[in-house]
Parts: sequence; structure tokens; C-alpha cells
Amino acid sequence: MDARLDLFTNSVAMKFIKHVNAGSLVARSAGVPIDTLELMALRISQINGCAVCIDMHTKDAIERGETSVRLNLVVAWREATVFTEAERAALALAEEGTRLADAAPGVSDEVWANAAKHYNEEQLAALIATIASMNTWNRLNIITQQPAGDYVPGQWG
Repeated sequence: MDARLDLFTNSVAMKFIKHVNAGSLVARSAGVPIDTLELMALRISQINGCAVCIDMHTKDAIERGETSVRLNLVVAWREATVFTEAERAALALAEEGTRLADAAPGVSDEVWANAAKHYNEEQLAALIATIASMNTWNRLNIITQQPAGDYVPGQWG
């Protein structure tokens, strides 16, 4: 499969990606464990069906030592016992923040309050930034039909 557009040679796409990446890096500096952010990225990508991001975040998580059991159970995290309460709160926020059209009026007060029990305001902002940036990446990759499967851990930083 060939991509419709090369995101890394198109001048407009490259400028946009630079800003999306900068926003993503801010989220990683707020004290939320990187493993939590990666689990969120994986779940958001599963919901949206973004093969490129699923490939990337799975491989990067394995490279950092994440277990296959946890990675395989992200899709069914509610029934799994391998996630902490804080991770579960972040995954619930990621799901509701991604399924905005399905769950009007958006993120429920219950999900927000649960996340706020586990994360301070800076960390909540990081969770929101992760949700926003992952949904952006998913849309960029899906719209342009980026092929998946060849990602090498750490390839894009």
C-alpha cells in the first residue's frame, strides 16, 4: 500500500507535524508515567483504527519493557486486572475524549472526577494533550493511508 501523501516531505505537512510533535513533548514532561501515556496512545489508536500508531506504540512499549499481557489487554482494559487504578482512569478519559461524537456531551463528570483523583492539574492537561495529539496523528495517518508494519522502535524519537 502506498501513502496518498508523504507527510515527511510535504512542506505544509512537515510544518504542521513539527507543531504537533512539540505539543506531544510537553505532555511527556508533566510527570505522568510514560507507560500510561503509551497505553493511552495505543487505546486511542485502536479506537480510531490507526495501524501506523498501533504498530509504533506497541513496539515502543515493548522496547521499554511493557509486557505482552498488558498490551494485549488494552483493548479490553475494563475487564483486565493488570492495570492500576490511575491507568484505568487515564484509559477511561482517553476513550471518552476520543469518542466525542459517540458520547455527547463528551467526557462525563464521573470520568473526569476519577482522573482528577489520580492526577494533578498539570498531569490532567498532559492527559488531554495526549488525547488531542493522538487523535490528530490518527487522522493524519488514516486520511493519507500511511502503511503500517515497518516501524522500528525509536524511529521517530
